[in-house]
Order: sequence, then C-alpha cells, then structure tokens
Amino acid sequence: MTSHVSAAPPPPLAERMRPHALGDVIGQRHLLGEGRPLARALGSERPHSMIFWGPPGSGKTTLARLLAGASGWRFLKLSAVLAGVKDIRAAVAEARAAREQAGQGSILFIDEVHRFNKSQQDALLPHVEDGTVVFIGATTENPSFELNNALLSRARVYVLKALEATDLEALMDRALTDAERGLGALGLEIAPQARALIAAAADGDARRALNLLELAADFAQEAAAEGGAPEIGVEAARLVIEGGVRRFDKGGEAFYDQISALHKSVRGSAPDAALYWLARMIDGGCDPLYLARRIVRMASEDIGNADPRGLALAMDAWDAQQRLGSPEGELALAQAVAYLACAPKSNAVYTAWNAALADARSQGSLEVPVQLRNAPTKLMKALGYGAAYRYAHDEPDAYAAGERYFPEAMEERRYYQPVARGLEIKIREKLARLRALDRAAGKDGGGQA
Repeated sequence: MTSHVSAAPPPPLAERMRPHALGDVIGQRHLLGEGRPLARALGSERPHSMIFWGPPGSGKTTLARLLAGASGWRFLKLSAVLAGVKDIRAAVAEARAAREQAGQGSILFIDEVHRFNKSQQDALLPHVEDGTVVFIGATTENPSFELNNALLSRARVYVLKALEATDLEALMDRALTDAERGLGALGLEIAPQARALIAAAADGDARRALNLLELAADFAQEAAAEGGAPEIGVEAARLVIEGGVRRFDKGGEAFYDQISALHKSVRGSAPDAALYWLARMIDGGCDPLYLARRIVRMASEDIGNADPRGLALAMDAWDAQQRLGSPEGELALAQAVAYLACAPKSNAVYTAWNAALADARSQGSLEVPVQLRNAPTKLMKALGYGAAYRYAHDEPDAYAAGERYFPEAMEERRYYQPVARGLEIKIREKLARLRALDRAAGKDGGGQA
C-alpha cells in the first residue's frame, strides 16, 4: 500500500516577503534614514534594549529580526499573549548558556509586550539590567501606560508609523514581481485602481495589504483559468476587501486618540472635522451609545449656558440612538455633533463646578448658616432655624440684596464667570446687576474667583 504525503502549504505571502536587509524595508523613513538613531542601531554590533511602538503591520517584528541579524546575536522570540514567567526564565537560561558556551549575545523579542502583567515584567527586569539579554518589545499600545517605569527606563522607545498608501502599493508591486518569494511566478498584473483599493483597505498595515493581495491573486488565477485576463482587477480587489474595518482598538490608544480628536474638534468649532472623527469611530466599530454619552458631556463642558439648547439636543440624540439603533440613530448623533461644533462656546460652568468641588472637598463639613436651615419641628424653630431667612420672592426684583448663602466660616466665592458669548452675555449682565445691588445693600459682593 502506497502512502501519499501532501506537501506542506507555503507560509503566507506576508511572511515570505519579510525583508532580509535594511534596504528592503519600506516606510519608517523618519527612523531608518541615513544618520537616524534606529539606522545607527542596525549598523551596530552591540544593540541596545528598545521598544517598538506602532500600529499592526508597521514592521516591528521585522526590525527586531534585522537587528539580531546585523549584530550576529541569537534571536529569541516570545509572545506576551501566550508566555508566562516560566517561559521568560527558559529564554533567559538559553541566552545565558549561549553567552557562556559560545560568547554569543541574545536578543529577547517580546511581541505584544503590553500584555505582560507587573510580575512578568519584574521577572524580566534583572536579566535586562545584567545584560543577559537585550530586550526588544513590540506594542500597539502606549508603553508609558502599559509598562512599568523600571523596564521603560531601560529601553529606548521608537515610534513606528502606519505605512502610507504609496508604500503599500510599492510593497504589492514588489510581491507581484518577486518570483522567488512572492507571486512573480504567477505572471499576474494588477490594475491601478485595484492596487489603490487594496492599499486603502489595508489602512497602513503591510501584513494586511499582502494578505489581501494574496487572496485577490487566487481569484485572479481562477478567472484566468476560465479564460479571463491574468490580472488582479477591481472586482477581485472588492471581493477580498468586503467587510474590512479601519484601524480601531476599543479601549486602546487609537480609541482614546480618536475620541480626543472628536471632542477637540467640537470645542474648536470645526464641524467638518468633528463629523469626520465621529464617522471614523462609527466606522471602526465604536459603540454609538458610548459616543452619545460623550457628546452629552461635550454639551455641558464646552457649550454650557452659552447655548443650553445644546444639552437638550445631545440628550435627544442619545434617546434617538437608543430608540432607533444603528444606522438610523447615528444621523441624530451627527446632527448633535454639528450643532455643538457651531454653537457659542463656554466652559464657565465646567470651571465653576471643578472649583466648587475642590472647595467642598478641602473645606471640611462647614455648618449650614442658621437662616438657611429647614425648620420642620418646634424644637428647630425654637433654636432659630430659618428665622432670619429672607424669602427672595418678597423682595424687590425677587432678589434679597446683601444676603449670604455660603457657610459663615467661609469667604464668598465667585465660581461662575459667564463668558461674553451666546446666552451667557445676558447671564453675565444680570449677575453684574445683582452684584451692584449687593454693594448698595452694604455687601461688597466680592469674593474669591
């Protein structure tokens, strides 16, 4: 009986096309240009510990491998998703043996290093300090948030950028013409529009671009076998990019960067930019109800009483999103964002609230003035609770000029300073008039701002 063993499938195109030399690297010119720090490190025989921080597919693993190759050191790789303290100790033991037996240094590359907890990072630290390993970490998250200070202080951080569309297109062209590692043996061309579509769908990720190209090449081969042209056309490109999503990590760095951009665009009265960032987050899969809550916050923090309708509109948008769901409710969110961006701006309430909260926390439990206390019982009335209270509606202009409402042991404060924009112009004028009445009644109406 004859057994047939099928050949193992080749590695994915992205792995086959991984650069073997610095000159093959596409993108990251801000780090790899002549005289740049990372380029100098790649030319050194003694690498230093470093952290590569950048989006997926920007070349973090490739650069780590190139550093090991340039230095002649061993390359040990762990994934923080799967590895624990035991794996770190095993890698360190392997590095120590290589140094003692062959005088060879070791680079310990840890992918997704932000997934390591404090104990795992602490287990690695002494071996980085004594030089047993040179540590290279790769992370898509801000290392200042995810790594402890001791480890972070011993590694230089290099920030990698998402590849530009032109870089991705050049990468695809290289793969299509490389007969040894790429798809050159297939004899396929690619339509310019198809190349552009795949580059846009890859969203700066080289690995994704090559994966999509490989899938599109399979469709093109099937079409060619049926008599079609040996070309990756627009239809093949569209077939493979359907359902793709933009770079967006819920709860990660990109998430907070984008909500910050949305908030700052609203605050900066830039409705078009605000709508763009809202669309980016919706397109990336952000929960619309999270966005609704943040939009309500913007209405109070940045518009406030300059246009109180902003808060009402934001609440209505939230309600519409809850009632209609997606995508219908998202139009209401867009309406609210556009309105808030165009509305007059005031952070007077936001500033006043923070100042009042700080006083409430720092001043202790000061007594409520006797005239302001409630007196529901005879004993309370006998103790004078509320006796000297001046009922504002019985006063001229419904205002008890000169009355004090702060605790007796506390100086008067002026937390709320309306701005000269929107409805707060009128509020500002009214408060100025009331303070003039206070001064006329013998109360200076001043106080700490």
